[in-house]
Amino acid sequence: MKKFSIKKEHVREIFKSFNNLNVLIIGDVMIDSYLWGKVNRISPEAPVPIVTVAKKERRLGGAANVALNIQALGANPILCSVIGVDYDGQDFLDLLKKQKLSQKGILKCRDRITTVKTRVIGNNHQLVRIDEEVEEDITPAETQQLLTLISYIINHDKIDVIIFEDYNKGLINTKIINKVVELAKSKDIPTCVDPKKKNFNSYKGVSLFKPNLKELSEGLKTELSTESIKEIQRAVSSFRVKQKAETMLVTLAERGVIINSRVQKEHVSAHVRTIADVSGAGDTVISVASLCRALNCNNYFTAALSNLAGGLVCEEIGVVPIDKNKLLSEALNLDFIK
Repeated sequence: MKKFSIKKEHVREIFKSFNNLNVLIIGDVMIDSYLWGKVNRISPEAPVPIVTVAKKERRLGGAANVALNIQALGANPILCSVIGVDYDGQDFLDLLKKQKLSQKGILKCRDRITTVKTRVIGNNHQLVRIDEEVEEDITPAETQQLLTLISYIINHDKIDVIIFEDYNKGLINTKIINKVVELAKSKDIPTCVDPKKKNFNSYKGVSLFKPNLKELSEGLKTELSTESIKEIQRAVSSFRVKQKAETMLVTLAERGVIINSRVQKEHVSAHVRTIADVSGAGDTVISVASLCRALNCNNYFTAALSNLAGGLVCEEIGVVPIDKNKLLSEALNLDFIK
């Protein structure tokens, strides 16, 4: 295949065009809670470090972190999810308000708790994570309520792309996937998926499917290694055809990403980075890839830009959204951008 290239001016135009996009994000939301501190000694009660807490912080997490990334890239995110009728649920709504994010797609459920993931960080290293969550599927009644809400938003707002952000916390089920994909196709709206194991094989006919290598191996029930990119491409091609997906983007950590469509199969190498924390990198990758898909960007460009963005957020500690200006600046230095 002839080597792909794109002009710098075109890349700048793509970044400007992000500002005109509305993105519907359907997925499990959570609060990322952080306790930051210093470790100077080991506990006399057990062989564990004692963290003297200096700072507490709460951030939007899960699908809400995708919303933050979409917002940081200049587009308008609309989040559809469920939270509990509890203190953490109210805190979640307050965090949305603080970030100037819409609450219109958020459903409150009395029988669920709001998911909270607490990370204890001592001397800039994560020492432990504590999860408070319910992983059971939402009820049929809640599924119907959510579908009514999603349908209303799709029919009343100009939606340019839909993201399924699955964290296996019970929000996304087969009925929601099928109904939303069907509605999206009738409106010519692309659908992009960041999958997890439970619903891995349920996403039929989507525009972009983005697992990481671990998720792909679990979903296909086969051990795949980054040592053989050709083997991964073969497995991906077979799965893509079976699922009737247009394009697959598979992240391979330090080996970069592969993009696979009917007409294009490419491997994009990773950039050398000082990795501080990989948390949230997948959220950034799906955010960039979905905006590129909404604008019908070239697949190679989509893969390279998403790969670059994922690497950039890994340089930060904790889950943080992408910096659009930094991403543009680094993108303009990619070897295929002239």
